[in-house]
Amino acid sequence: MSLARKFATVGGATLGSRLLGFGRETLMAAALGTGPMADAFYAAFRFPNLFRRLFAEGAFNAAFVPLFAKEIEANGIDGAKRFSEEVLGVLFTVLLVITIAMELAMPLIVSTIIAPGFVNDPEKFDVTVKLAIVMFPYLMCMSLTAMLSGMLNSLHHYFAAAIAPVFLNLTLIAALAYGLWTGADPLMTAWYLSWGVLVAGILQMAVLYAGVRHAGMRFGLRRPRYTPNVKRLLVLAFPAAITGGITQINQLIGQMIASTKDGAIAVLQYADRVYQLPLGVVGIAVGVVLLPELSRALRGGAVKEAANLQNRSLEFVLFLTLPAAGAIWVISDEIVRVLYERGAFSPATTATVASTLAIYGLGLPAFVMIKALNPGFFAREDTKTPMRFTGISVAFNCLLAVSLFPIYGERGIATAEAASGWLTTVLLFVTLVRRGHWEWEPALFSRVLRLVSATVVMAVSLHYASGYLADWLTPQARLLTQLTALMLLIGMAMIVYFALAFAIGGADASMLRRNLKRKPRPETAQEEADTSVLPPPQM
Repeated sequence: MSLARKFATVGGATLGSRLLGFGRETLMAAALGTGPMADAFYAAFRFPNLFRRLFAEGAFNAAFVPLFAKEIEANGIDGAKRFSEEVLGVLFTVLLVITIAMELAMPLIVSTIIAPGFVNDPEKFDVTVKLAIVMFPYLMCMSLTAMLSGMLNSLHHYFAAAIAPVFLNLTLIAALAYGLWTGADPLMTAWYLSWGVLVAGILQMAVLYAGVRHAGMRFGLRRPRYTPNVKRLLVLAFPAAITGGITQINQLIGQMIASTKDGAIAVLQYADRVYQLPLGVVGIAVGVVLLPELSRALRGGAVKEAANLQNRSLEFVLFLTLPAAGAIWVISDEIVRVLYERGAFSPATTATVASTLAIYGLGLPAFVMIKALNPGFFAREDTKTPMRFTGISVAFNCLLAVSLFPIYGERGIATAEAASGWLTTVLLFVTLVRRGHWEWEPALFSRVLRLVSATVVMAVSLHYASGYLADWLTPQARLLTQLTALMLLIGMAMIVYFALAFAIGGADASMLRRNLKRKPRPETAQEEADTSVLPPPQM
């Protein structure tokens, strides 16, 4: 199967989940707006979500997948099963201890990490603590789910892992719909949502476990033992966890700062949800697929194939992400108005969320490129270098956010996150090139410049087109009319961008048909098998 089809498999499933996420956020905006209960729920949910990205998705995509793939290559399915049972025994025990400790310390955590600005509002603080206590076991479910996802991805079963997040959105939509149907107040709706998060975590874990069994892997829970395999996993996982959660770390910092202003946390969440659509569909799909593919190529000594995988993946993500960033920058007001402006979500809130979203759009290409660049380190079992860059980025984000928030509010936090994302991208790319782990292609640079040009033309066209459809996009227009106008704008932008990108050579059919195939060129395959060696891990 070509990389393009694998990207499409993961990206398509992620797209379905993200679209449901929009439905969820639309109901959330109508039910809670940017009121105190919205702030409380989003603040409480951010904490287990952060740990999920740190200790689940980030750590296992970076550390577990290469080691699991190596076990399959060296010892077959039986070796991989034994390794999985060793990891599961330790992981389950550690997660259980962390969950109990965090539940007991939740008031302290909320007052110092999650939302220190809530301390002056006893009611909001108390609700946030209780909601966080209900939702924190979600971390345990999702960490085990991440391990199962890593196993499935290594076994080339991508769809089940990608579709699992749909259950979170379906469960939360059901909770919101029930709350709106029964006329529940914001506090009761927040409780419905919190229990929905926990139920969704259990459902996702059950679906992935069934998927692993269907893939032929049957394993059980062993007594935790500190084996050499587990030790190697932990050595790789800790820095990978920090690296994989860079976006969430920066968002948590932004949340801590934003908690001093009423409604700011909800504003950031609503803007985050929009730009997460292209980030999830493109960035996460590429990151999930590229790591096992790159690990396998390097393990087999196919260095040229690995270089081709990296270049084609970066080309692919920019081909799809640059126009998304341009569109978000130009029509952020229209997007937010159509998606959210109803019920408790006012026109003034639309203006604030839209300006924040536009800035996030400028950082979108960087956030996606990080997903494509990190596997270049992780596949070589080097997780410390990206962690160092993450530390630099977080410090930079803190400095900017603290400096800009008093002046620009939520826009200052978005600016800090976008700038730190670009800083991380530059550090990762330059280091890969300097180490010889990225074969620089002048043709790639030329195509990227042409894609940027096509994006600029598209953005200008979109600006003028949105003016012609302004009457269809006013708050007074019916929702169906607004949706039609927004779809027309997006459709026009896609036609302009793709037509121009292909016309000026920024993209061509061979890029999509031939270059994204994993199979190396016949004339180089034997040469690589004879001469290539795997570079040593960079510690």
